[in-house]
Amino acid sequence: MTRVSERERLYQLSSTDRELWSREGVLLAGMDEVGRGPLAGPVTAACVVMPPEPLLEYINDSKKVSEKRREALHARIIETALAYSIAWVEPSVIDEINILEATRLAFTRAFLNVQAPVTDVFIDALTGLELPARQHILIHGDALSYSIAAASILAKVERDRYMCEQDELYPEYGFKKNKGYGTAEHIAALKKYGPCPIHRLSFIKKFV
Repeated sequence: MTRVSERERLYQLSSTDRELWSREGVLLAGMDEVGRGPLAGPVTAACVVMPPEPLLEYINDSKKVSEKRREALHARIIETALAYSIAWVEPSVIDEINILEATRLAFTRAFLNVQAPVTDVFIDALTGLELPARQHILIHGDALSYSIAAASILAKVERDRYMCEQDELYPEYGFKKNKGYGTAEHIAALKKYGPCPIHRLSFIKKFV
């Protein structure tokens, strides 16, 4: 099997983006989220406007990038981006409006907070957003779009950092390790200690 070079991989990943980068009058953003499934913590969305050049090495779906590399890329993306924003929707709102609507709200906040005249936006899978831009929905978009992949890294790193901070406040749940997801250890702690202020009560009914 022929190994694809990093340059070739980036060229393939950015092919969808380049279709719009090449159009006159278009300013493209990518959006992605992290945190739909955890039992605790916010859902976090990122919106980022990346320039066509330089293509940053190792940008990929955040799930395919190591934690150490994600941290390094987070800094490089922020340094390189033309504009970006991060948005959060907290557990109490998730409980109130459900996770799908909370995710839409996070995406909307992230887009509206970007300080750039975005005309087009690549969105990973999510529909039903009311945004003042042309929306391009890509299923598994973080593997198909350089811009979405960059957004996925920003969202992942920001949320992980937050959950590590929460681990210092609520160490019994192991948030530094599990980031709020329903691991066996996390569920055991929930049953022993009950919920803390950042748990999603609508997600943990069968555990407490």
